[in-house]
Amino acid sequence: MERFVENLMYGTRWILAPIYIGLSLALLMLGLKFFQEVFHYLPMIFSMKEADLVLLVLSLIDLALVGGLLVMVMFSGYENFVSQLDIDDGKEKLSWLGKVDSGTLKNKVAASIVAISSIHLLKVFVNAENVSPTHLKWYVIIHLTFVLSAFAMGYLDKITRHNH
Repeated sequence: MERFVENLMYGTRWILAPIYIGLSLALLMLGLKFFQEVFHYLPMIFSMKEADLVLLVLSLIDLALVGGLLVMVMFSGYENFVSQLDIDDGKEKLSWLGKVDSGTLKNKVAASIVAISSIHLLKVFVNAENVSPTHLKWYVIIHLTFVLSAFAMGYLDKITRHNH
């Protein structure tokens, strides 16, 4: 009975596989939104103010960072929690595949969130004349919370890895 329960529990990891496939659909949506923005603003490029162009570029960078985060979570999560990816020898393989454990993934996700938050904060600062000082203060506080959380997670991970 115990063996049956353990095998059943171990097999349930495959429930995550469709979730990772769903994330690939989210990646497709990000790609579509990226190019929608590019094609929408392309005809207006010569009439845009520089600050508006900077905001557009920051939005595109933000989408790219979120896309990279999705790829990292999809592949690393699948390899860590479902099954090892078996990529044909003739195909290009990402150098970090198989090297990102769940602790490293957690730290990379935290660092990505800080980077994405930094882009959002930069967008707010570029558009600061349209943002109330109270909202600006809260944007900075939230960003610093992300930064401190990522630092604390990295530090705790370093301590626990050092002790093992």
